[in-house]
Amino acid sequence: MDFIYVGAAVLVAYLLGSISFAVVVSRLMGLSDPRTFGSKNPGATNVLRSGSKVAAILTLLLDAAKGWLPVFLVVQYGDAYGLYSGALALVGVAAFLGHVYPIFFKLKGGKGVATALGVVLGISPWLGLAVALTWIIMAVFFRYSSLASVTAAIFAPFYYVLVSGVAWNMDGIIAAALVFIAGFLLLRHAENLSRLMKGTESKLGSKKK
Repeated sequence: MDFIYVGAAVLVAYLLGSISFAVVVSRLMGLSDPRTFGSKNPGATNVLRSGSKVAAILTLLLDAAKGWLPVFLVVQYGDAYGLYSGALALVGVAAFLGHVYPIFFKLKGGKGVATALGVVLGISPWLGLAVALTWIIMAVFFRYSSLASVTAAIFAPFYYVLVSGVAWNMDGIIAAALVFIAGFLLLRHAENLSRLMKGTESKLGSKKK
């Protein structure tokens, strides 16, 4: 593993993850800063509370893309530069942490759900599809983005172990990265889970306050 290339790939992934598209898209579309209303979380769900579904969808896609792109590039071209599974795991975690602690926004970022999904999609489209479907099913039935996100995060490592055990050899480093991301997402949703228990959590589509 070439540590210079690994370091460069991790840095680029972190910087890409640090672009808060919730803020960028909202500014470009003349909407309120998502850090000033609702949950004050710069993510697609809170952008949706502004009333603009287009802005929310763009935020979701771009946040997912910044997690997917660096991982996909390592999967496709990493071998030629000595970037193997360890580098792949680090790049995925770096992109995720870039969203959570963005250097361009004073380290105050979103919860990282869409970016984590992008990372998973980069590792395996089938794995990403399974995680996305889990989120959609939970969101449709319960209407809580936080509950859907936590459930999908918990299932992601299990899906990886299950699918990789059947289709290909499981990589422990990648599995560990998925567990780390899942655990971090749980911590980031601690307040949401508390509000769920109290019955005060906002549902999907609720307007900003």
